[in-house]
Amino acid sequence: MIKIRYIYLLLIAFVFNHLSSQIIYTNEAENLNITNHIYCFEDKTNSLSTNEVISDSNFILINKQVPNFGITSSAIWLKISIQNNTNAKNLLLIVKQPIIDEVEFYDFDTITKFFNVVKSGEELPFGIRKYLTPEYLFDLNIAKHQTKTFYLKFRCKENMQIPMAIGSPLSVYNESVLSNVAGGIYMGIMLVMILYNLFIYRIFRDKSYVLYSLYIVLTMLTQTSLQGYTFQILWPNSSFMATYSPFLFPSLVSVFGLEFFKNFLRLKERWAQAYMISFVFLFPYSFSIALSFFGLYGISFMLMEITSSCVSIFMLVVAYKIYRKGYSEARFFLFGWSIFLIGICVYVLKDFEILPYNTFTRYTMHFGTAAEVILLSFALADRINILKKEKDQSQETALLALQQNEKLIIDQNIVLEQKVQERTIELNKTLSNLKSAQAQLVDAEKMASLGQLTAGIAHEINNPINFVSANVKPLKLDIDDVLELINKYETLQPNELTRKNFDEIEAFRKQIDINYLKQEMADLLSGIEDGAKRTADIVLGLKNFSRLDETDIKEANINEGIESTLILLKSSIPGNAEVITKLRPIPNIECFPGKLNQVFMNLFSNALYAIKSKKSESGNKLVISTSHDADHVIVSIEDTGIGMTPEVKAKIFDPFFTTKAVGEGTGLGMSIVFKIIESHNAKIEVESEYGVGTKILLILKKKITS
Repeated sequence: MIKIRYIYLLLIAFVFNHLSSQIIYTNEAENLNITNHIYCFEDKTNSLSTNEVISDSNFILINKQVPNFGITSSAIWLKISIQNNTNAKNLLLIVKQPIIDEVEFYDFDTITKFFNVVKSGEELPFGIRKYLTPEYLFDLNIAKHQTKTFYLKFRCKENMQIPMAIGSPLSVYNESVLSNVAGGIYMGIMLVMILYNLFIYRIFRDKSYVLYSLYIVLTMLTQTSLQGYTFQILWPNSSFMATYSPFLFPSLVSVFGLEFFKNFLRLKERWAQAYMISFVFLFPYSFSIALSFFGLYGISFMLMEITSSCVSIFMLVVAYKIYRKGYSEARFFLFGWSIFLIGICVYVLKDFEILPYNTFTRYTMHFGTAAEVILLSFALADRINILKKEKDQSQETALLALQQNEKLIIDQNIVLEQKVQERTIELNKTLSNLKSAQAQLVDAEKMASLGQLTAGIAHEINNPINFVSANVKPLKLDIDDVLELINKYETLQPNELTRKNFDEIEAFRKQIDINYLKQEMADLLSGIEDGAKRTADIVLGLKNFSRLDETDIKEANINEGIESTLILLKSSIPGNAEVITKLRPIPNIECFPGKLNQVFMNLFSNALYAIKSKKSESGNKLVISTSHDADHVIVSIEDTGIGMTPEVKAKIFDPFFTTKAVGEGTGLGMSIVFKIIESHNAKIEVESEYGVGTKILLILKKKITS
């Protein structure tokens, strides 16, 4: 008896449980949310066939308002039994979670004895859906007062929370219209804020408005992608964007939100340490996006959530600190960010089933972002007033400072004018002294050059003078013999010419060898003439070099200056060097001839010194050439001397710089050369390689005044 009663109680429990698991639809004017009437089965292998799943007795009843499976890689099967107690023949099953990768709806056909399968989800193009709505709609063909069982299979990379409802086409349409209106209002608010901030940016050119506009765009894309609108409107054929946007957009929103936050509150100037810390958050966001692409969705989602939480707290604390420092624009940010965080918290608590799933909890994040966007736009507008006020204050401060400075300047100008007059007199005196010193330095350098040439010139003059002196004595003896012969002829009277006298004179002629004497006298006179000519050439060269009229600009042929300089330098040419001149016919140019001769003297002397320093026995040359073009005369001075290093070349025109031994140079030669060339409006170019030689080009204008 007890055993029969036990079986009876089990039968009643089974029937009651079976009846309680049925979903009874009674009002076709409203949608019925499916709660506490759902069986589920988790296929952890993702490999079971439909028959294996349906025949499995492991379906368990879910006692939850909304099925929530978190982030899982398993395939989730749901079984629902629906009884239609209305006159509506065609009911619709609504799956209110648009971001599901795979949805398969199984309806058993009693005639064919097979399941009719409808496949949908974000991994399939949006256009294949029968009902083109963000939610997933499936036809329920249930006659009045009949009950049918349906199966659904789900796979998803994100948090798998599956709210479902049943309704007639009319009730589903009405709810969809309301949802679309709410979504349209949300997108309208966001678009208006984007256009508003871009318009303000066009006026003020403040970077904050661009960053904020990008932040709003990404926020709108994030929220609308959660509702399936982006997949429906923007990329209906891109499964990649549909499935990965929940991982990509939230990270980008946080990154651009952080950039706007730093720029808006001028964090770099107001709190440099917090500004540097902010860059640390970029790494986990980048890592989170990368993990999602490698299929580690759970870790990616968890890392993104943790980082977003840290960023939210960081921004809240920093904004509060900035506000406490007296920057009032932070109060709008604090208020708007707080509302946004409340919306996120409510949404997350709904995902963790701490709060119930309903219209309010589902759309709190949308409301929070909309409120945040509006308040932060007000903050940006208020920032304009703050900046204007700061600008006005700074202008007033600057004006006051200018007035004080003006008085100070007036007082100082009186003193300065007196000092300027005194300094002007001193400067004029100093300038006059400097000009005098400069002229003395130039003269001293020229005299030093002439002094160095004195010994050589004396030697050059001494040679022809000695030659003349040596010829004078024998010439005098020869003249004496000739005079004595003439005297013998003069002592004879015409009537006294006898044979004896003639023989004596003839013997004297033979004694002095009159023919040889004539030739010797001619040779001696020729030598004396040559010596005199050589002496005259040296004197002329020295005269041309000195050019007493050097302070005046005049026309001169620089070939003559080069030749006269070389005459003076003849004794300075080392035995291992050959001087080659290639002086082409050139026109006269306007110049200071004496100064140019000094240039040639200094350059030739340096070249010969460089050749002498090389100490090679032969093959050394100093090649001097001239040429001209339409406007210039060009002098080339090329030697095969020791050359210069780049360091030495960079200093050759510096006053008192020399590479010669102590006592051999003043260090003013090349400096004076540069000044003289500069006074001729000319150019000097130097090419040199250490151990090879140096080439110097003088480019002189034909008209110095042009």
